[in-house]
Order: sequence, then structure tokens, then C-alpha cells
Amino acid sequence: MIIFPNLLTIFCSRKLKITLVTFACCLLPVAYISAQQVAILKYNGGGDWYANPTALPNLIKFCNKNIKTSIKENPEMIEVSSVAIYNYPIIFMTGHGNVSISDDDIENLKNYLISGGFLHVSDNYGLDNYIRRELKKVFPKLDFKEIPYDHPIYHQTFNFENGCPKIHEHNNKRPQGFGLFYEGRLVVFYDYESDLSDGWEDEEVHNDPYEIREKALKMGANIVEYAFKN
Repeated sequence: MIIFPNLLTIFCSRKLKITLVTFACCLLPVAYISAQQVAILKYNGGGDWYANPTALPNLIKFCNKNIKTSIKENPEMIEVSSVAIYNYPIIFMTGHGNVSISDDDIENLKNYLISGGFLHVSDNYGLDNYIRRELKKVFPKLDFKEIPYDHPIYHQTFNFENGCPKIHEHNNKRPQGFGLFYEGRLVVFYDYESDLSDGWEDEEVHNDPYEIREKALKMGANIVEYAFKN
């Protein structure tokens, strides 16, 4: 079961006007939903949050088969502002364009992350400037740090001795895994110049060879496994 610590305090401190009825309804799923659920983050700003539609379903199938998870095959879509975000131990975000997070969205996303949630951002080329800008609003005092190769996220069921694998070329830069660490805990994993989510898509979408797609899926499985454990 997933129950985020200090959830009552977090809800009470929010500036959003939530009625007692809504509040009570929101608490029930958090207490009873299976911890092994994931969601796609829908954001504003015009960017294509819906990019790579086959990616997450394929990753879920891979995880259920290879790391023995029991994730629902069809992932949910969750908006940044929704209190239902607390039902998911991990949320996924990708796209190519602009991202805009409102003040209320910022508070909700921050509270989600500091109360035990986890965000994976996959740079689908063109997302970098926007995601750095908006997450700086969420955590003004935190900067993205490159995650060292010996970090546990690279050494779950699958080992990645050299960190994030290269899936697509983009600007021909080396792939990097960046993180935001809140009080020592990794709360955001950002794959840059890697494009993991492209590697999760159906084979015919990008015509990637099996070896490339397998690397992407294995790294994705590590991210899921890490999020579920931490």
C-alpha cells in the first residue's frame, strides 16, 4: 500500500480551495490503491505531453515480465494540479516543446515529490530548456546534478556501469542522467541526450534494433524499480 508521509499536513497547507468532501474522497485511493501504479503527466504550455503513446505501455509490459511488478497495463493520465497525483509512486513526463507550470501546479508537484513521489523526465529532444526552467520554480534552491555511475538507480535488476544508455543521437552529445535531490533523496530523474522513452516505443516507430530497445527498457525498469523501493 502507498501512504505518503505527512499527507494531511500537505493537504492542509495547500492554497488551493479543496472542500472537505473532496479531501475525504482523495484520501481513500491513497490508502487503498496498489503501490505499483504509474501515470503520465499532462502539463500545460503547448508541449506534446502525449508524445510516444506506445512507450509507457511497453515499459509496463517489460517490467511486469522481467522485474515481477504488477502494474496496470494501461497507464493513467494525471494533470499536474490534480490531488490524485498522490496515488502514484512514479509519474512520467516527456515531450518536445514548451512546459508551463502554474503557481498552484508548482505547489502540488513539490508537495507530491517531497512526500515520497518520483518524477521521471525523458528529453524527447527540445524539452531541455523548458523543463529546467519550470522545475527551478518548483525547487528554486536545487540544481540538476549529474547522477554518479555508482548510484543505485543504475544498479537495480539491471546494471549500467556507464550510466544512462544512448538511444538516439539528437545533438550527438553523450547521454546523461541528471537528478534533483531533496534532503538527500532523488526525487526527479532526467534522462538527457538519451531519449529512453523513444526506445520504449513499438519497434516500427523508430526502427531501432533490438539491442537498443532492450537497453532503453532495462534502464526504464531500473527507474521504476528504484521509485517503488524508495
